[in-house]
Amino acid sequence: MFEIPRSSGILLHPSSLPGRFGIGEIGPEAIRWLETLASMGQRLWQTLPLGPTGYGNSPYQSLSSFAGNPLLISFESLAMDGVLLPQDLVMIPSFPEGNVDFGGVIEVRTDFLKLAARRFIVQCTKSPLMRRAFDVFCDREASWLDDFALFVALKEENRHRAWVEWAPSLALREPAAMAEAMVRLEPEVEECKVLQFFFHRQWQKIRLRAKELGITIIGDIPIFTAHDSADVWAAPELFELDDKGNPVVVAGVPPDYFSATGQRWGNPLYKWEAHQTTGFAWWKERMKKVFELVDVVRIDHFRGFAAYWEIPGTEPTAIHGRWVEAPGDALFDALRTELGDVAVIAEDLGIITPDVVALRERQGFPGMKVMQFAFGADSLAEEYIPENYPDECVAYTGTHDNDTVLGLFRSEAGGDSTRTQEQVDAERRTILGYTGTDGSELNWDYIQRVWQSRARLAIAPLQDVIGLGSEARMNAPGKVGDFWTWRFCWDSLSEAAQDRLKRVTSASGR
Repeated sequence: MFEIPRSSGILLHPSSLPGRFGIGEIGPEAIRWLETLASMGQRLWQTLPLGPTGYGNSPYQSLSSFAGNPLLISFESLAMDGVLLPQDLVMIPSFPEGNVDFGGVIEVRTDFLKLAARRFIVQCTKSPLMRRAFDVFCDREASWLDDFALFVALKEENRHRAWVEWAPSLALREPAAMAEAMVRLEPEVEECKVLQFFFHRQWQKIRLRAKELGITIIGDIPIFTAHDSADVWAAPELFELDDKGNPVVVAGVPPDYFSATGQRWGNPLYKWEAHQTTGFAWWKERMKKVFELVDVVRIDHFRGFAAYWEIPGTEPTAIHGRWVEAPGDALFDALRTELGDVAVIAEDLGIITPDVVALRERQGFPGMKVMQFAFGADSLAEEYIPENYPDECVAYTGTHDNDTVLGLFRSEAGGDSTRTQEQVDAERRTILGYTGTDGSELNWDYIQRVWQSRARLAIAPLQDVIGLGSEARMNAPGKVGDFWTWRFCWDSLSEAAQDRLKRVTSASGR
């Protein structure tokens, strides 16, 4: 396991940070968040993927595996840089504090981000140093930035339709059509590159402050890419696509705890033989990029590197699929040769077979233990009881895919639940019997037990520290709804909660 001492931290995506501009930003509020983490005795900040969101506003369906999300760019920081003016900020409408209204946020922020980008380009004509910094960034990131910027410009020109719905000459990247588009859309392409420059410059300030405070940033990388992404459009030969660019087979998982019909994610599957032929060059670049942004990477759906669930592209659900072996050892050995010992957390939840465990152990990656998974109807899952956690793992009260601790405990049968009322009642009895409490502060019961476990790293979503219910749930796997929108307000993170977390952390030796 990578060398991080016994410590603890909080899971919070930057989009969930407070602020008056509709969505969390990577500016002063993020710096304040890091300082608050440190004051609570926490040394870990775990985020979700940082890429630009596409379908359903999910960080796991990104338009690029390399780009940063422009929606997270700090308007306050842009104002300090002089590319947004005080009168610009006054013109921005009010947004709700406790959630992200993605429709309104995207519309408003896009306009102001484009304004800032255009002003920056004008400023570059007057400042050789500024122009040089931007040019250096573009040259350094050209391997992905050029394709991504053109992809974004074409997507806007095509009213945000998926790339397979564009003119075939552009969808299939015919050289003449590409050359013409690069000339026609040059201003839009440069604006996109400027926004990536803004994002990366702001995020590096976050990383610097985190290092000063002794905080390790844990990032997240989805195993698969979105079909409607610059990744797939720019390198279709690396994915299982037909001659029009549509997926022949797609990713997902079979029926499980979360869904009786499984989860059909729709991501195109990798053409692994093509990756192996190049020595996994695309993966090496992808991992290099994410380690420029974070210190540790949690790989989502790690089991897919041992074997993945392959679903025919024509199937409406994930029921009719099959397991296909993946070249996990070959990939991670190649990454280690290129990058050295990478600091990886393996998300090994769900249907885990011996080959997945063996792969994780051979590669020396710690897995995850989630306390919420310990409780069934009148039964305990021994693997997820905190007393049984091994040293070399990362322990959680819950994750972004779970309900909050209090939300799950208070939930009823019916609605979207697959549990009967008898099962719900039995699970409550199991939880109360195990914790020996009345459930009034169950979130703290979970935090304390996870923190006291032997697990080297312990993490809780901020929702569990604050003590929120299902209204603060971030995501529900396999379901469509208003997800990824939760934000916290500083007033909700009381001094009492901060002091209590600090005491629990100190008492558990973290």
